[in-house]
Amino acid sequence: MSAESGAAPGTEHPDPLTVVRTRGYAVLLVMVALLGVPISAAAFGFLALVHELQSLTYKDLPHALGFGSTPSWWPVPLLAAAGLLTGLAIRHLPGTGGHKPAEGFVNTGAPTAAELPGIALAALASLGLGAVLGPEAPLIALGGGLAVCAARLLKPGIQPSAAAMVAAAGSFAAVSALLGSPLLGAFLLMEASGLAGMMLGLVLVPGLLASGIGSLIFIGLGSWTGLGTYSLTLPHVPHAPQPTVAEFGWALVLGAAAALAGTGIRRLALALQGRVERRRVIAAVVMGLTVGVLALLYAESTGRNASEVLYSGQDALGGLLAEDATYTVGTLLVLIICKALAYSTSLSAFRGGPIFPSMFLGAAGGLALSHLPGLNATSGFAMGIGAMCVAMLRLPMTSVLLATLLLGSEGVTVMPLVIVSVVVSYVLTLRLGRSSEAPRTAPR
Repeated sequence: MSAESGAAPGTEHPDPLTVVRTRGYAVLLVMVALLGVPISAAAFGFLALVHELQSLTYKDLPHALGFGSTPSWWPVPLLAAAGLLTGLAIRHLPGTGGHKPAEGFVNTGAPTAAELPGIALAALASLGLGAVLGPEAPLIALGGGLAVCAARLLKPGIQPSAAAMVAAAGSFAAVSALLGSPLLGAFLLMEASGLAGMMLGLVLVPGLLASGIGSLIFIGLGSWTGLGTYSLTLPHVPHAPQPTVAEFGWALVLGAAAALAGTGIRRLALALQGRVERRRVIAAVVMGLTVGVLALLYAESTGRNASEVLYSGQDALGGLLAEDATYTVGTLLVLIICKALAYSTSLSAFRGGPIFPSMFLGAAGGLALSHLPGLNATSGFAMGIGAMCVAMLRLPMTSVLLATLLLGSEGVTVMPLVIVSVVVSYVLTLRLGRSSEAPRTAPR
């Protein structure tokens, strides 16, 4: 992603300040601004298509077949079809459907033009039919890939370093509004890239420009079409009192619990991924059936909607907090277990991003603990989100911002608690990860 990516090994990298002052950098900013409009529009269209597929397959189709309401067993065949379509796309189309979500949130660079259809189809089959993943990873890949393809059409001789910055800007534009703020999406990509210092600034300027333009396009298209912006928002956030000593204690507990849960989810996903890759299509169907059965078990055991286990959980976060009083501790525990297993299974075989399901699981865990003395629901909700996000993403600053900016003004109040839970979860996750990797690196 950096401007130095095109430098030959052993050569000195150009001074970033010198690069910024060049005419070529100004031309690059203009190109990024122009490309930000169609790329963000394409990202909006992708999210709209995913939403329509979810509504069509889960609501409209069973109604058209004569069911008064969606049967609780409906996700089982739906997810089997998702596994079949995703497996076929990964196996037969170039690019293996994009990055493997079980391996964490990583930026593998812009895909080629030949890989874009496979990434889009695998993501649509996974997300549109109910896999427990989010849209952020496919959007980042598609945004970066489309930006580079368009840049090479406009300027066939574009340098690799400039192409890398255009790809980064395309990714910024694609996720500009998804996380609730263009700054939050930009921060996610910056922290994931690992860039620092002046080189970060070199990439950041075109990225922020594309992100701002993308956010405006999302807002405009959402208003024009009436579909909304597909942005992460909470319609109602209960008041959070000032943090107490007891809540700081709960922050330690939540951080440790999230690290253990996140490590378990990741290890199970990686173990299943190895088995899935041996027989891609058949194993993907089996993984889809597993997710469907978990949704069925949740619906039958709690009387609630199976869709709470399915999908990313982005749209369900607001209802989870607003309707907290309607969830018993037992229901929340069953939801957490079924969602976590479905999440791990989806990570192993489908294509999508890991962010939103981790947020939902953390929120549900925090709300479950808030039924105990000394912890209010809003604080538990926020701490759970931050702790679980960092356990799955290993991006501490992004995890803190995701948990606090989502709550609006109440996020400022709970931020100290979120920071403690994130730090505990992050440190323990790294230690658990190191211990699990040690046997693999030991000499034979």
